[in-house]
Amino acid sequence: MSRKSFVVWFDEVDKEDIPLVGGKGANLGEMTQYGIPVPPGFIITAPGYYHFIRENELEKGIRRFLAHLNVEDPNSLNHASIEIKKMIMKANLPPDLVREILKGYHNLSLSPKNHSLSHKIHRVLEEALVAVRSSATAEDLPTASFAGQQATFLNVAGDVELLHKVKACYASLFEARAIFYRHENAFDHFRVGIAVPVQKMVQADVSGVMFTIDPVSNDKNKIVVEAIFGLGELIVQGTITPDHYEVEKKTLKITKKQIEKQTIMLAKRGKETKELAVAKTSQSKQKIGDKLIEEVAKFGRKIEHHYFFPQDIEWAVEDGKVYIIQTRPITTIKSQKSKVKSQNEDKLEIRNWKLEILLKGDPASPGIASGPARVILNSREINKIKSGDILVAPKTNPDYVPAMKKAVAIITDYGGRTSHAAIVSRELGIPAVVGTDNATKKIKTGLVVSVNGATGEVFKGAVARGRTTSIKIDMPQFRPHRKTATKLYVNLAQIDRVAETAQLDVDGVGLLRAEFMIAGIGIHPNKIIQDRKQNVFIKQLSENLRTFCEHFHPRPVVYRLSDLKTNEYRNLKGGTQFEPQEENPMIGFRGAYRFIKNPSTLKLEIDAVKKVRDEMGFKNLWVMIPYIRTVDELRRIKKLIHSFGLFQSASFKLWMMVEIPSNVILIEDFLKTGIDGVSIGSNDLTMLTLGTDRDNSELANVFSEKDPAVIASLEKVIKACRKHQVSSSICGQAPSTYPELVKQLVSFGITSISVNPDAVSDVREKIYETERDIWRK
Repeated sequence: MSRKSFVVWFDEVDKEDIPLVGGKGANLGEMTQYGIPVPPGFIITAPGYYHFIRENELEKGIRRFLAHLNVEDPNSLNHASIEIKKMIMKANLPPDLVREILKGYHNLSLSPKNHSLSHKIHRVLEEALVAVRSSATAEDLPTASFAGQQATFLNVAGDVELLHKVKACYASLFEARAIFYRHENAFDHFRVGIAVPVQKMVQADVSGVMFTIDPVSNDKNKIVVEAIFGLGELIVQGTITPDHYEVEKKTLKITKKQIEKQTIMLAKRGKETKELAVAKTSQSKQKIGDKLIEEVAKFGRKIEHHYFFPQDIEWAVEDGKVYIIQTRPITTIKSQKSKVKSQNEDKLEIRNWKLEILLKGDPASPGIASGPARVILNSREINKIKSGDILVAPKTNPDYVPAMKKAVAIITDYGGRTSHAAIVSRELGIPAVVGTDNATKKIKTGLVVSVNGATGEVFKGAVARGRTTSIKIDMPQFRPHRKTATKLYVNLAQIDRVAETAQLDVDGVGLLRAEFMIAGIGIHPNKIIQDRKQNVFIKQLSENLRTFCEHFHPRPVVYRLSDLKTNEYRNLKGGTQFEPQEENPMIGFRGAYRFIKNPSTLKLEIDAVKKVRDEMGFKNLWVMIPYIRTVDELRRIKKLIHSFGLFQSASFKLWMMVEIPSNVILIEDFLKTGIDGVSIGSNDLTMLTLGTDRDNSELANVFSEKDPAVIASLEKVIKACRKHQVSSSICGQAPSTYPELVKQLVSFGITSISVNPDAVSDVREKIYETERDIWRK
């Protein structure tokens, strides 16, 4: 390994170097090269971290603690995290890595390369003050926000302290919240590395966060700037409710100012970073003047223009000069049309509520929810949260995420629209009201409240909204807004969003994933059979399936049989008894072959499907077979399904997933076995066609559903289906991500496209425009 691979300077890397320096490091380098005023620094690269892990032989021990981890159990999660962090902190940094780190640190302190912060530069090594940050190699991507998951240390001085903080950053990769987040987003723990940016400290007089779109309404014409006195950690944590300014992006005109009282600030005192009292004469003052607001917003506009994507930016002002501390893509962008519609509906509905307003705060994530409040004052109490609760807390941090995923809404005392609570609520798609000042005092645990995240209001009592009973009677008749020959379906997995999704302009469900429902049951199918509890499984699964079919009736619901991989099945109760340890579960014991080897588990799901169709009367439920490697597998799985009493008919269609190159190569042979439809899984098909793992950050630039080989595969499959008069669809991420691909799919003759709910409006419009152009020609 080259010496250079352990330490690089900001101006030596750019946004393409995520595998080397992580998302934060790559963006710091990119902005430095672009001429943005970034405090200077260097980055200890991800290869340095891997070198540390190898030299200390830590991987085996870490795997041991993760192997039996139950991520849904906070105690299990915290125990594993504590033990892994102890291992890392006890290990020694390799001598060659230490030399490179200290060489970079000394150069940052003494050399002209430091781009000095005027008089603040320190020429005595022990006094050199730096910020030591973490930069995971899978963070700050447009599809996943790892922000706040790992550690940051401010005002670090001296060789010994710096080396200690580097190890602490490495250890923070295994914070309980980081382990949980990687598990939830299917990131391999050992394919996510960590780099450590070491950056000259800015002793901020004022600092803040800026979003280059409105993070609540997604209005792209606004820039939202939030500001506090002192260092910026308190704004990100949500400890302080910041000033809120809104700026028109085109003209940089300030359109709104909301000034908040601030009583504490974070600043350096002596050798420590401390919370200090803000002078009483300054507590209610505007944090920065209008000219500085405009200057900060101008940098935001410039950075967004450079990245061609809305940005979440941290900034600071020292002695009147603006510095950009970091930037990352906003991960909570939804369809603008559906978002505006939702907020307008929320505002209309609120007029009909005859409920007492308990308190008001900042609207942080739109939507309406009711439920019993659960007040928790720190992250040690998160195990008290039950599904359906409304979480009430002083603030949240990444440790709260497991509880936030169970909650139906969030209310906090402190924080603004750029706080952790706001960002995560938007990612989860649940309502949030932040900065209420006194929610934890005014709301008692058990009190039923209603939250309107679009208006920032919290009411006493429940709102009758989103009921799941008598849907066939109460549901309005479906009327699509656009008539298109190509059907538009929606991908679904979780039952809690079925009511609102069924109202969208869609022709049915093109992919109903089984995995969330199976995981919700929580027990390995073989364990259920072993314990003779098949009826319990069938009852739970059929009730879930009924809910989807009921809401969408008479539109079809295409249920994909379960396709958990061995590592996912092992997480279920009893899973370790039945599942092998596989090096690569992606191409392991899964899909159709698993059912052929264990037909009794297939029978469980088929019996549930039959119950919904035959006993409950919902004939709109169809079945799709996942991950079929060979034509013979398809013949055998069809034979099994028929033997369990489920036959193809005018009302029951049997589809197959096309997600393996063998499906493409032999597509006509697969179709000749007698299948009613195919759905292309563009994610797996792209990975297997290009030989890339989309979760491997080192290959992030290789994975592309627009690659010519993938496009050729899509075209071949769709045209073969047209030839044999078989339905063709696609249910991967590609149509949601690439509007131009929709045009190609329609021109190939695809019969339907299935997308995520937030892409429905845009994709329907693209289908309409493409068909219109074809007819005109």
